[in-house]
Amino acid sequence: MDSPELTPTSAGTGISPLEKELSKRLTFAIISHPDAGKTTITEKLLFFGGAIHMAGAVKSKKNARGTVSDFMKMEQERGISISTSVMGFDYRERRVNLLDTPGHADFSEDTYRTLTAVDSTLMVIDSVKGVEERTRKLCEICRMRKTPIITFLNKFDREGKEPIELLDEVESELFIKACPMSWPVGQGRGFRGVYSIYEKRLILFDAHGWQDEDSSVEIRDLNDPVLEQKVGKTLAEKLKEELELVQGVYPVFDRNAYLEGTITPLFFGSALNNFGVRELLDCFVDIAPPPVPRQADEREVKPSEQKFSGLVFKIHANLDPKHRDRIAFLRICSGTFERNKMYHHVRTGKSFRSSNPTAFMAQNREIIDEAYPGDIIGLHDTGTLKIGDTITEGETLHFTGIPSFSPQIFNKVINLDPLKGKQLAKGLEQLSEEGVVQLFTKETTNEKVLGVVGQLQFEVIKYRLEEEYKAVCRFEPVEYGGAVWIDGPEKALDNFLKFNMQHTAFDKDKGRVYMYRNEWALERTRAEYKDLKFFSTSEMDHSA
Repeated sequence: MDSPELTPTSAGTGISPLEKELSKRLTFAIISHPDAGKTTITEKLLFFGGAIHMAGAVKSKKNARGTVSDFMKMEQERGISISTSVMGFDYRERRVNLLDTPGHADFSEDTYRTLTAVDSTLMVIDSVKGVEERTRKLCEICRMRKTPIITFLNKFDREGKEPIELLDEVESELFIKACPMSWPVGQGRGFRGVYSIYEKRLILFDAHGWQDEDSSVEIRDLNDPVLEQKVGKTLAEKLKEELELVQGVYPVFDRNAYLEGTITPLFFGSALNNFGVRELLDCFVDIAPPPVPRQADEREVKPSEQKFSGLVFKIHANLDPKHRDRIAFLRICSGTFERNKMYHHVRTGKSFRSSNPTAFMAQNREIIDEAYPGDIIGLHDTGTLKIGDTITEGETLHFTGIPSFSPQIFNKVINLDPLKGKQLAKGLEQLSEEGVVQLFTKETTNEKVLGVVGQLQFEVIKYRLEEEYKAVCRFEPVEYGGAVWIDGPEKALDNFLKFNMQHTAFDKDKGRVYMYRNEWALERTRAEYKDLKFFSTSEMDHSA
């Protein structure tokens, strides 16, 4: 199917108003292993971008304000990111949409969904620990989607791995070619700064300073005596030797290779000390891709198409606990979204209109009249929208790539306050719609069973039920190793339920689920009931 015509161009300019807005947009996610400094660098990007005037220390107990992106109370108390935060700011005439994702493996689903809504990523690596498990997995997801990656090697003001060793790890463990855009001068206590290969400039390190004109020196020739004056003879000689080696081994930056996801531009610095972040941000603005086409089941959708389309990739209830609101996060994929305009909700076939769409600065929001491809907006929702929903101007589109996980850990819910049964039921329902947990209702007993990927999710669920819904409960383990969705002829289903109803449940959308104890039990069941189909996702598009 051919894509619709593009928007008319403005008279005499040769470029349409929509394409002008497209050229300004940059939408990316920050990914890393926990504690690599992801949330810290998020704040420093906002700091250098002028979006905030003071960046707080992530782990500082004295700083009650907490970090900007970790706005949930539990995130501030524990110093971890539990939910993706969306932030926007303007920098060098570009509109930057930044998504800070959870690093912890227990919240993988939120991170993977977020990666469907961005055009590029910033990967943060702890230079002391090197490439870690979560980094490998997240980079694999990006590689599968050919999502461009810029890498920041953080914490270089600490003693850690040698720069060459880190580059070798990036290439051998992440299967992507490293392309250094800067190089450290010293390390740990002897860290003096970085030399920007990209800008041909020496940036001097000040542990608690602001990078001003005096801290940056243009050095286009490494034999310039100014280099030795600034860092000393030993470090100057070492820098020249290492750069000669690096430029002989690693490729010169090729933007096409970066956009195809085969090389990663790489920077060194210390996010906690504001160092190396400005160089990273300036390069990112220069090379990162504007909004890219999105794949739907029906066809490829180009961002420059005149007609609007958007994808709901995240839902969050009680984003502002004072207002008990429910927000659907929508990625604009094509055209222009307009406030109060009537649109088509593809899944329900009904009309949809938003009177107060919002743009985000972490938990702060402002109502907007228009939004363009690449923008992430919030839609106030009463329960109509679900993750994976598509909104269009009438065309039937189903965007692909929203992942779904078969849970691995199961607990049943025990209500500790019978008077708060309604609050508990509402909380469980809304948290399941957010994708925080999968909620199953046993077919025989009506018992509520929660399925998650990681144990920490239960702590988050319990905390949010108490804080946001005033519902008190406890969880008890149930001996299941996994869950699959089942479908097939009515006669075959009836026969299956006759012997297995005690192990079946309904999901939040009334889909029938079979919960099995182990892989051997699942394989035996599949062999016994050959007329049934077993699926590992609720979309029933992958055989278990």
